[in-house]
Amino acid sequence: MKQGVAKRHRLSTRIWHWLNACVATILLMSGLMIFNAHPQLYWGDFGARHDYAWLQIDDTRTTGFVRIGNTSVETTGVLGLSLDAKDNVRRVAFPGWATIPTGYDLAAARRWHFAFAWVFAFGLTAFMLISLVNGHIRKDLHVRRAEWSPRALWRAIKNHAQLRFGDDNGLSHYNILQKFSYIGVIFLLLPLLILTGITMSPAMNAAWPWLLDIFGGRQSARSLHFIAAALLTLFVVVHLIMVLLSGPINGIWSMITGRHVIKSKPEAVGDLA
Repeated sequence: MKQGVAKRHRLSTRIWHWLNACVATILLMSGLMIFNAHPQLYWGDFGARHDYAWLQIDDTRTTGFVRIGNTSVETTGVLGLSLDAKDNVRRVAFPGWATIPTGYDLAAARRWHFAFAWVFAFGLTAFMLISLVNGHIRKDLHVRRAEWSPRALWRAIKNHAQLRFGDDNGLSHYNILQKFSYIGVIFLLLPLLILTGITMSPAMNAAWPWLLDIFGGRQSARSLHFIAAALLTLFVVVHLIMVLLSGPINGIWSMITGRHVIKSKPEAVGDLA
């Protein structure tokens, strides 16, 4: 087998990937600080401290806990009740190392969050438009008829479970599980984050009151926003694990340079956006 170099990621994809990595991290950490101001989630239009919350991260002054529905788990030292860098007790949902800023400051967290939310929203919009123009969606994310077959789906699942990520000649194409993941994140999860975030803004409610009807109220939008952020975090964790298992140096290098080293004849490899 000869070593070759395949074109794998276009410049627009690489820029959006690294921009998103930075922006999403800042949004998550500042969002956790905002959540610390009221660590409970509700469904509907309204919710206050003594109303029933479907999720609560809090403390009993001596222990921290996470409660989902009627199930409660002690999380002392991690969530609800933890120590800061100076061994001072912090009675907040998320510890300082996970938030921006590290000390409790709701106003600063909101400024960080809202500033980078615009970068996030415009970056996603630009990426979608460019992907339509350069054919990335049509060529690489379109699920073809043969890929829908149960046999093909099962083969992809089995290969991933056995840590077999395709032969060298297939590295220039997304498999069906990757397509489902990227389509779900780019066209469902990220827009949901943006729209639910907008729905929580009173100013946007005045301009677009129909958003409250779509998401079932401001508190429902806040819950969906939190769930979507948790799912995005899970996606990133799985994505990083897959990168480590499939060859981190080559994978990261391809996202920086757009080229991927393969053990194959160069002419057998296609182009991937």
